[in-house]
Amino acid sequence: MGNLLKVLTCTDLEQEPNFFLDFENARPTDAEREVWEQVDVVLKDAKGILDELQAYKGAGQEIREAIQSPSDEALQEKAWAAVVPLVGRLKKFFQFSQRLEAALHSLLGALTSETYHDSTQHLEREQALAKQFAEILHFTLRFDELKMTNPAIQNDFSYYRRTLSRMRINNVPAEGENEVNNELANRISLFYADATPMLKALSDGTTKFVSENKNLPIENTTDCLSTMATVCKVMLETPEYRSRFASEETVSFCLRVMVGVIILYDYVHPVGAFAKSSKIDMKGCIKVLKDQPPNSVEGLLNALR
Repeated sequence: MGNLLKVLTCTDLEQEPNFFLDFENARPTDAEREVWEQVDVVLKDAKGILDELQAYKGAGQEIREAIQSPSDEALQEKAWAAVVPLVGRLKKFFQFSQRLEAALHSLLGALTSETYHDSTQHLEREQALAKQFAEILHFTLRFDELKMTNPAIQNDFSYYRRTLSRMRINNVPAEGENEVNNELANRISLFYADATPMLKALSDGTTKFVSENKNLPIENTTDCLSTMATVCKVMLETPEYRSRFASEETVSFCLRVMVGVIILYDYVHPVGAFAKSSKIDMKGCIKVLKDQPPNSVEGLLNALR
């Protein structure tokens, strides 16, 4: 009811941030450049990570054959040889999540500082950093969508750990052990055990940022998130803004960012995104999603559920 009233109350709507955030062309100002360059180094690798994940086929066949014939040494070696390079790739994805978390810290540090009066001014005047924040969210949701539809990832890693454990018990030297030691294997295993590992890493990173910056009110961070969600919603529902997108892909980018930032807000904010006191107009955001072709937003609506 609270969200419905919020949508119907003009005064609330008048207070919504109302500006065009240029997700397509924003370039860093001199003041943004240092942080922008740090984050850009990480984001340059994001597409390659998604391409590798999309192409990840797994070693299901080799693993099945090895399990069905446990005494066939050749099949055991074949499965191990197939799994070791894949585990190297899974390790790379995990390490990228750590780099992404560090990039997020840099962005939050800039976008929540006392340089400007509020989060609206930050996002309006630091558009290149806001665009990078959006790109991190977009990558995160895409990574998790791909991971969710690929059970081979966890199967491969489980097989690797079981086989490595057996090799240790039998004192067999394991060529792939240098790739991932036991402590790292535990952390990687926890990472992939989550349904949405990259979003979990981002959420944990945001919570960590808040706890490490006790001199900064938590509202600086949550307001940055709620303002980003609102800016996306306003751009999507305002024909004048929407017509400025050069590509239809920017619409889906904007939708994905809006959903990502809502989930992040829900995770970090003490009462969440769906509470009456939330600064995000959830009813308005869901309406924007439902106004799109159903097949293009089904996954995003499910993510909010």
